[in-house]
Amino acid sequence: MMDKNDEKVLNLIQTDGRLSVKRIGQALSLSGPAISQRLANLKDEGIIRGYRADIDLNKLDLSVRAFVQVDVSPDKKSRFYEFVKPISNVLECNVVTGPYSMLLKVAFQVPEELDDLINKLQRFGKTNTLMVFSTPVRQRGFFYEIN
Repeated sequence: MMDKNDEKVLNLIQTDGRLSVKRIGQALSLSGPAISQRLANLKDEGIIRGYRADIDLNKLDLSVRAFVQVDVSPDKKSRFYEFVKPISNVLECNVVTGPYSMLLKVAFQVPEELDDLINKLQRFGKTNTLMVFSTPVRQRGFFYEIN
């Protein structure tokens, strides 16, 4: 069971996953070993799944971003998953409700690459593409409100 200090640890590492145990301990007025144990417990419980870098896709020339909806019938789902998993330009794949069953978040260098993917996806079902113009709220972690 998580307590307020665990929540504070999560808030800190979501802001900066490279914070040292010492810095986290100082922020929470806890010892380094106490923080290490909390981090180990959060990992063991599967709450912390890993640490990742926040990468600016524009700096990698991946400025063509979109959400692609795909209507995949249940009998094609396993083949669909096998198809999209190895494609590095597919940043995320979600099963959703509504007229489309899948929602892909994708990034490419040029529109033609996106067009090529959409053409390939259409063998699984109808598609709808939503181009991203800007992202005023970037992906972020969940933050606990600490009282």
